[in-house]
Amino acid sequence: MEEKISEIRTRLKETKDDKLAEFLERYYKDERSGVIALCAQAVKRMAAYEKELLRIEEMMRYEREYSAYGAICGIDEVGRGPLAGPVVAGAVILPKDCQILYLNDSKKLTAKMRDRLYDEIMEKAVATGIGFATEKRIDEINILNATYEAMRMAIEKCGKKPDILLNDAVTIPEVSIRQIPIIKGDAKSVSIAAASIIAKVTRDRYMEEMDKKYPGYGFASNKGYGSGEHIAALKQSGPCEIHRKSFIGHFVPV
Repeated sequence: MEEKISEIRTRLKETKDDKLAEFLERYYKDERSGVIALCAQAVKRMAAYEKELLRIEEMMRYEREYSAYGAICGIDEVGRGPLAGPVVAGAVILPKDCQILYLNDSKKLTAKMRDRLYDEIMEKAVATGIGFATEKRIDEINILNATYEAMRMAIEKCGKKPDILLNDAVTIPEVSIRQIPIIKGDAKSVSIAAASIIAKVTRDRYMEEMDKKYPGYGFASNKGYGSGEHIAALKQSGPCEIHRKSFIGHFVPV
């Protein structure tokens, strides 16, 4: 019995990108207009998939260049600019030739995509580490030194000692492991992109919890950054425990 177009539509929806060629081979001779339209969708998805494969291949350039090193660790941070909350660093060691599609600078991804990639990274990674520097620590030693401290903590908490570090732009002081700073590395290296994503998801989830503890500042949506809502609440209610005193002097007395 001939398949209904609705059934074929469901099949296409359930077909993974790497199996689209098989879908097309099965249905390309079907002359029904509805099936022709579905095949056109499949062709478009295949083109996007192949483009993504090429992009990810290019993002593995540094991992291939330094493949003589055993454990290649990507390092990145999030949260240098907010008025509240910690700066968080991520460290990720991926298996050799690990392919995780859609890895990118975490800021370029939707929250839904970051959450999906977070799960895949945590499942596939050889080792991961997260480092925090609290708002109090930021006030004590300044944001740059706090960022370095969070990065060193992420490396220390990684389940495996790295042989080389691929860093997003910076060279971390007091680290003896060889470091390769890469400008805009979170968009150029899969390891750094993965570190960016786990750091971003970890910090965002933390700030969503802080929104429950300190309601009114909009932490769940602004994640501590200086949105209009956040600044208005800061001026009206004053700072809470997780505000960075060294960051909010333009808005309220500290």
